[in-house]
Amino acid sequence: MSSNTHPDPSTVRYDGPWTHRDVHANGIRFHVVEAVPAGTTVYADPDTPLVVLLHGFGDFWWTWRHQLTGLAARGYRAVAVDLRGYGDSDKPPRGYDGWTLAGDVAGLIRALGHTEATLVGHAEGGLVCWATAVLHPRVVRSIALISSPHPVALKRAVLRDRRQRSAWLPSFLNCQLPRLPEHRLTRDDGIAIELMLRARVGERWSATQEFTDTARRMRTAIRIPGAAHCALEYQRWAFRSQWRPDGRRFMAAMSEPVRVPTLAMYGDQDRYILANTVRRGQQLAPERRVVAIPDAGHYAHQENPEPVTAEIAKLLG
Repeated sequence: MSSNTHPDPSTVRYDGPWTHRDVHANGIRFHVVEAVPAGTTVYADPDTPLVVLLHGFGDFWWTWRHQLTGLAARGYRAVAVDLRGYGDSDKPPRGYDGWTLAGDVAGLIRALGHTEATLVGHAEGGLVCWATAVLHPRVVRSIALISSPHPVALKRAVLRDRRQRSAWLPSFLNCQLPRLPEHRLTRDDGIAIELMLRARVGERWSATQEFTDTARRMRTAIRIPGAAHCALEYQRWAFRSQWRPDGRRFMAAMSEPVRVPTLAMYGDQDRYILANTVRRGQQLAPERRVVAIPDAGHYAHQENPEPVTAEIAKLLG
């Protein structure tokens, strides 16, 4: 039976070996989740390398639970963020463009007391990593992406690769209608989010209890008032901006190569973002290393977390 109640934003503050905090940056409040580095009792030591973890579409900070604990155990300050409009972060009516989202991350790094950070992003969160590395290079030490090709490479792949176009474009276009996509995401207790997750992960993980639990939490998070609309605004700006001066300026800016160490990971069973798409655009990130994560689909950081965390640790060096 479907519920008519809307979850309170605080419902995403799940207990664990981490602390929930509110951090103000770029004019809004962000909900962030921090794990204590091994051997310490404080979070704010600026000498501890900072890792900021950014989730993808329809998701929230919980997606990074394994990396939060795994990176903290290796001595890093790991911080997972509910992006603008998601989870328990503020949900302003505007600011879902690439410029503002990069400004959010740059502001967060400073608000956390650091001058630079390594950024880790899944899917849409990875696009924010790419944008921040280009638009705010002084605050980005390195970036790690999971199933998140460079935005210029993704656009080229969708235009030129029939398999990538058929895998990616229908869901993107479905986000562009007014109001109807919000209803699709939230009706029947958010079942559309579970169906999306199931369609994009590998078979092994989809049969686990962890998958069931993760889907339940994602379904709750997308039904928080405003979350579905804000999630779709990311997609809508990406579409509308293609015909606007701000979008052309953004893509022109993104054509500037990323000059920091870059790790691009993808699940070897990912049917949504294809391996060839991830491997495109080496000239856009000359210091990039590409790694296939075995036995994983689109959510490799959840499906097979240990090798993902180990590869991020190599990047942090």
